Amino acid sequence: MKIIHLSDLHIGKRWFNRDMNEDQKYILNQITEIISVNKPDAVVIAGDIYNTSSPTSDAVELFDDFISGLSVTVPDTEIMIISGNHDSTKRIDMFRKILNVHKIHMIGKPPVLPEEYMEKITLTDEYGNVNFYLLPFISPAMVNRITGTDENGRNFSYNKAVRMMIERENINTDERNIFVSHQFYLPSGSDPKNAERMESESIKVGNIDVVYADILERFDYCALGHIHKPMSVGSEYIRYCGTPIAYSISEAGQKKGVIMVELNEKGNINTSVIPLVPLHEVRIIKGTFEEISAQGCDDYVRIVITEKSEVVGIAEKLREFFPNMLEICFDYNSRSERTVQKRQEADISKSTFELCKEFLQNVSPEEEKILQDIINNIQGGIEA
Repeated sequence: MKIIHLSDLHIGKRWFNRDMNEDQKYILNQITEIISVNKPDAVVIAGDIYNTSSPTSDAVELFDDFISGLSVTVPDTEIMIISGNHDSTKRIDMFRKILNVHKIHMIGKPPVLPEEYMEKITLTDEYGNVNFYLLPFISPAMVNRITGTDENGRNFSYNKAVRMMIERENINTDERNIFVSHQFYLPSGSDPKNAERMESESIKVGNIDVVYADILERFDYCALGHIHKPMSVGSEYIRYCGTPIAYSISEAGQKKGVIMVELNEKGNINTSVIPLVPLHEVRIIKGTFEEISAQGCDDYVRIVITEKSEVVGIAEKLREFFPNMLEICFDYNSRSERTVQKRQEADISKSTFELCKEFLQNVSPEEEKILQDIINNIQGGIEA
């Protein structure tokens, strides 16, 4: 049995005030082609379909086109989707029973009542059953009618709550079992403070959402979502596939892909990464103005200028070479001074009010008055 694992599409995301729709459409078309060529028995999408619980109509249309295209291209493939922490459980759950008939399983709501259990989908091949357990993102408060609370009436930790949700399932370990989940898993005993996280991720203060992955060892393969960097969690069979494209500078140079899982008889599994090539790479380019401008491209770039430059209108000039430039930084004279310029270098001769108006753009007369009042109140407070 062949399974393709992807996650964290974050459809509708804007980055540096850029609409990523074109990039996302490009990569989803590429994923569709990969699925069309490989014809897997199942495709699992491990959460964060959208970037927000209230996606735009463009984002919904793009996802609808993607799933509709898969349904036509690979009509015999079971498509399994869970909600992530960015998704609306109700939106993902919409038309759940109707879609099940068409081999599309969109699971938004996790079990929340004692009589409810994880959505379980069973497929069969020449080696027998393969059971897919689908658990959308949960917080302890979401499932406390199942897990209960501690002796002080407080919700259990994420680690305890997820463990209890898994342990209550009747899992036949003689059969092959796949777990699809969207949580922050780490190898047992590891310190979450040392985990490498991407700037594009939602990170909870104190890493309170960590779940230790020894609870997952009862499954043959775990298709995980939530972490944006491709990585395994103590085993090549417990995997994050990462985002299909980079959503932060911290992901510059990172190779993205989807994971192909091939299940044979119990205990015989092969995994491989099928690479994805983005419409625009994310890059960091350092050097003098002359060195940098010689590397002109249409990738998404952070420019780091390593020595003082007398070039007038440097941001505007660099944008001629880098139409998709994200930001400019300065790092010279060993001061590691970082100045971000998203439009142009600041003109110190302009007032705070003028600079704010330029940044906001298209400010109405009524908004100008509100802006001026805010600035006056802040400046008055500083002077006081």
